[in-house]
Amino acid sequence: MKRIYQLILLLLVGLPTMAQITRPQSNPATPSLKVKGTDLDYFQPKEYIIGGTTLSGAKFIDKEVIITLSKLIKGERILLPGEATSAAIKTLWSQGLFDDVELNIDKIVEDTVYFDIQVVERPRLSSFELNGLTKSQKTDITEKLNSKSGKTIINENTYNSTTGTINKYLAEKGYFFTKIEYKTKPDPNMENGVVLQVFVDRGRKVKVHEVLFTGNKDFKSSQLRKYLKKTKQQAFYKVFGSGKFSKEKYEEDKEKLIAKMQEKGYRDAVIIKDTTYKYNEKSIGVKIDLYEGPKYYVGNISWTGNAKYATKDLTKVLGIEKGEIFSEEKLNVKLHGNGAESDDVSSIYLNDGYLTFNVEPVQTKIYNDTVDLEIRIYEGPQYTNNRITVKGNTITNDRVVLREVRTKPGDKFSKEALVRTVRDLGQLGNFDESKTVPTPKPNPSDGTVDIEYAVEEKPSDQVELSGGFGGGRVIGTIGLTFNNFSLRNILNPKAYRPLPKGDGQKLSLRGQTNGKYYQSYSFSFSEPWLGGKKPVSFGLSAFTSLQSNNVTGAQGTKIRLNGVTVSLGRKLNWPDNYFQLVHSINAQQYILNNYGGYLFSTGTSYNFNLTQEFSRDSRNSPIFPTEGSYFKFTIQATPPYSLLNNTNYATASDKQRYRFTEYHKWKFEGQWFQRLAGKFVVKAQAQFGFLGLYNKAVGQSAFERFKLGGDGMQGFDFLQGSELITMRGYANNVVIPVGADVNTARQSGSPIFSKYVMELRYPVIASQSATAYLIGFAEGGNTWNRFADFNPFNVRRSAGIGARIFLPIFGMLGIDYGHAFDNIPGIRDAKQNFTFSIAQQLGGFN
Repeated sequence: MKRIYQLILLLLVGLPTMAQITRPQSNPATPSLKVKGTDLDYFQPKEYIIGGTTLSGAKFIDKEVIITLSKLIKGERILLPGEATSAAIKTLWSQGLFDDVELNIDKIVEDTVYFDIQVVERPRLSSFELNGLTKSQKTDITEKLNSKSGKTIINENTYNSTTGTINKYLAEKGYFFTKIEYKTKPDPNMENGVVLQVFVDRGRKVKVHEVLFTGNKDFKSSQLRKYLKKTKQQAFYKVFGSGKFSKEKYEEDKEKLIAKMQEKGYRDAVIIKDTTYKYNEKSIGVKIDLYEGPKYYVGNISWTGNAKYATKDLTKVLGIEKGEIFSEEKLNVKLHGNGAESDDVSSIYLNDGYLTFNVEPVQTKIYNDTVDLEIRIYEGPQYTNNRITVKGNTITNDRVVLREVRTKPGDKFSKEALVRTVRDLGQLGNFDESKTVPTPKPNPSDGTVDIEYAVEEKPSDQVELSGGFGGGRVIGTIGLTFNNFSLRNILNPKAYRPLPKGDGQKLSLRGQTNGKYYQSYSFSFSEPWLGGKKPVSFGLSAFTSLQSNNVTGAQGTKIRLNGVTVSLGRKLNWPDNYFQLVHSINAQQYILNNYGGYLFSTGTSYNFNLTQEFSRDSRNSPIFPTEGSYFKFTIQATPPYSLLNNTNYATASDKQRYRFTEYHKWKFEGQWFQRLAGKFVVKAQAQFGFLGLYNKAVGQSAFERFKLGGDGMQGFDFLQGSELITMRGYANNVVIPVGADVNTARQSGSPIFSKYVMELRYPVIASQSATAYLIGFAEGGNTWNRFADFNPFNVRRSAGIGARIFLPIFGMLGIDYGHAFDNIPGIRDAKQNFTFSIAQQLGGFN
């Protein structure tokens, strides 16, 4: 009876082992061993030698590798029945390669056993079929998943990794509660291949309904929420909502939160834990548990290792006093700088040749709420610039690039000169300024440094193709601007691409017409380095314009304007090296035939004038400046003919009075750029223009006046010798002096104007192929006929929104919607909401 109980017990234990296991979805708990024609005595296990192992059913995997993994290798000894066979099957199941694994004893010859492993291979992934997503989402996710197709076995890991990839992508898009299901279907184009069908239910984009804090004592929760710049909780006053939740941006916000707390003196601040939870179907909640720690203050500050500069001088530059709140961020900025700023300790050394300078603040003692600092300095040797090279300029000649470089061989190394060079190369307009990278390569053996500037060419030529409406007719414009022209290669056929390039010169051709009624053609050429050795610029331009009142263009000619300008300019080193002085000589001819709206209607007038332009430009980018300023002061004057001859202008005819135009003209423009929180940039601008006279008997000049209002784009007004000043929200030329004759003032312009602009800008695209930004603006301006009436605070006002996009081939394109707050007496249609701009910077002189 006892042996019967033992037999029953052994059968109960061994029964699961003898069962065949097939697993389409999960590993078997009890693998089996099948025996062909041979009975094994489970009461008396016996040791055998493995005579060989075969693998059946495998077509796409390495059979030898699978046999090796099973450890049922020829020549090895094995106990049967025993754990080795169960372990072999479990090992093969764990690979995730098979839908079924069966181990059989093929035969036993005396003490030698032969095994056969029968498997059913899982299908391989041929491709993905995504459902429930937009076209762009399918494209993005497919790119991320494509590396898995072709060789991947369909198993749990495939599902898990695919789910993880999709969830991560959609979470960045604001979909937090995504559900994913899978199906498969055979792929007729791939043996044992299947298409993995992915059905995605994105759910709704979620917002952050609430952000809760615990553990905060000194910081209010409202204050902490402000530190989370990209994770904002919903509020009724947020018109455009709080934005989607982004896991990546949330992680960034957590780091910035702690950095802000440490900046306030809480150096021990840390996030103990944080959780996100489902608030409802549309939103989630965020809970952050903080440890603030005590608030610390700066104690004693000592310096070691400084020989070049005295401790008192370094302390002054550091600008941190004993007793003030301890902030590691402020300390690092004052020691190492922040971007291009040069008012930190490191910059003082780096601008004086100490390329390998290093400074390290050490917290030597922390007691109560005070931190003592020892600032350890390694000055190192002074380095001198040696070899200066440039790479990446595939079009622009080396000499054009190198002449803008301020780190000259033989000079002491200077960080400031390095940063300024990067800016100046960007100002050329031929390179992507974001990809201009300087690399100093020190040579410690001789105390020199080689500097390599890596640049990347970008398209700089521009084409203008536009249509407009002016003078009651449609006007077509075509313009070509070559910003990297090479005049010296004009006769070299091999240099045409499609014109000779590489010398940094500028050539512009422009034509404007609406047929035979109006035609205008202009040409300009500029050389920034005349002679190639000094930064002396040369410019030459010419134009001719004609407006007729009939198709014959002969007796019907109303007005014609011809002109030529020659200019010379040079960069200055005083008051600083951002200044430039330009001298210009201009000659213009006006021919009028019964053309009304001017001080005379028939006759010829000549305008010979000398222009002096004094400017300073420290903007860090020509397209989207984020800091710096631009100032330009211009004086333009003709000879005072009426004071040099004996003509009695009180009785003189129009032909005598206006044959030689005389005036003096003063203009000023100032722009300031400053980065605000995040990517926002504020621009402030002021403009002023005044046209003066020499002789009251002659009166004001008939030309060179100012027209304020509209888009500022030249049309027929170019013929009328006026400068067009944009003012959004108003129609072209409608901002006229109070009490002035409407028709005369709109046509001829005004001698005095002022204008003020405030813009808030936000970039949306910043790349080599395009730059785009949004604008919110408020501006005011006005015109006057007499200086005695001038009042800079009496302005017409407007405000609105707009957008700009800079495309290298077209230049700057813009659209604005402006609302004018003030009516213009006598002009019923003075307000104009939409204005467009092409290839110009709004607000500047044209």
